[in-house]
Amino acid sequence: MRFQFSALRLLLFPLALLFLGLVACGTEASPILKVGGIPDQDTSRLARRYEIFVAYLTEELGVEVRYLPSVDYAAVVTAFGQDELQVAFFGGLTGVQARLQNPGARAIAQRENDAQFHTKFIARADLDVSSLEDVRSQARDLTITFGSESSTSGHLMPRYYLTQAGIDPDADFRSVSSFSGSHDKTWQLVQSGSFDIGALNEDVWNRAVRQGRVDASKVKEFWTTPAYFDYNWTVRSDLDANYGEDFTNKLQAALLKLNPQEHGDILELFSAEGFIESDNSNYQAIEAVGRGLELIR
Repeated sequence: MRFQFSALRLLLFPLALLFLGLVACGTEASPILKVGGIPDQDTSRLARRYEIFVAYLTEELGVEVRYLPSVDYAAVVTAFGQDELQVAFFGGLTGVQARLQNPGARAIAQRENDAQFHTKFIARADLDVSSLEDVRSQARDLTITFGSESSTSGHLMPRYYLTQAGIDPDADFRSVSSFSGSHDKTWQLVQSGSFDIGALNEDVWNRAVRQGRVDASKVKEFWTTPAYFDYNWTVRSDLDANYGEDFTNKLQAALLKLNPQEHGDILELFSAEGFIESDNSNYQAIEAVGRGLELIR
């Protein structure tokens, strides 16, 4: 009997191992989808935005979605290029930079207003400035702050329009142009008197005005740029290979499904009424401007 029991145990042991292996394969967890976005404004607002957004995507896509915050714009681009982020909400310039690091990456969605986006130029309220021509004539007595160096609305496009007006932001002002790091900080620095003029994202400026945070006795808006394409959701080229067939289309559908009636809290934090389809061709002009100003090499 002892011999028969030992033989039976030897026979069953490899079968048990095989069964456990099959169970483990069947229950292997899907990879985590890591989402990020440029830190273009107040970090508490960004934390609220992505907390409810990743919960929505997790439910819609059936995979765990995790938000990875970044310290600056360049860090988001680098993380995307190194596959530390698979999906990111970029500005126009950072989206181009990210897609150049991952050939085949695609812009798949944008907010409705991103096809007609603008930069707001602001100034101290006591300055006699109402146009870029006024800025040019007074530049030697003025200081300027942009947002992040990699910002489309806070640096790239305002720099472009300053140069078109005959102003060299690096040589013509009283001091070398500064970078605040985010749009919120830009208007606050001008309002405090730390800088004479600034350039920032129209959404951030308009929201601050609506909320009564702007002191009109200290800071004013004086010029708005022509429209350009800006923010977009970009995905890595290997998304479907790593997360399943047609995953990119499922993600795009989840973005396009967002609507004010059901998802007003998410959309409000994105300053959006909804998302629409986009593609890389929309940002060719941004890339051309970036190369012309040597912000893309």
